[in-house]
Amino acid sequence: MARYRGTLPTALLSDTAIRPTEYTRWAHAHTRFARREKDAAILQGLLETIPARGLDVPIVLGISDRTGDVYVADGHHRAVALRTLRAPRFPFHWYWIRNYGVHIEERPFPYYLLTRHTARADA
Repeated sequence: MARYRGTLPTALLSDTAIRPTEYTRWAHAHTRFARREKDAAILQGLLETIPARGLDVPIVLGISDRTGDVYVADGHHRAVALRTLRAPRFPFHWYWIRNYGVHIEERPFPYYLLTRHTARADA
């Protein structure tokens, strides 16, 4: 079997639905990427290529098996670019965050974990 690949609305990349792991809020990621030259260059490249080619590398989402919270595990620059561009959807892979390790899943994503946030993201 192959890795599961799905798509989600970019609006779910929010402080309440799909949160960043490396930053306390998405605004902090945006601010840091704007201030640091290396991050700003990466972001600028993505802002130029995503509208022309789409997102080449899916974002990796991690889900806490204790709380059900969903996080961006890999792809913060891509997520910030998608948020900036207000892209409608983004591709992703996912895994459970467990005490004994992680493994990219082949099974469908547990979309029910995001249902409590969908109404807010679509508004």
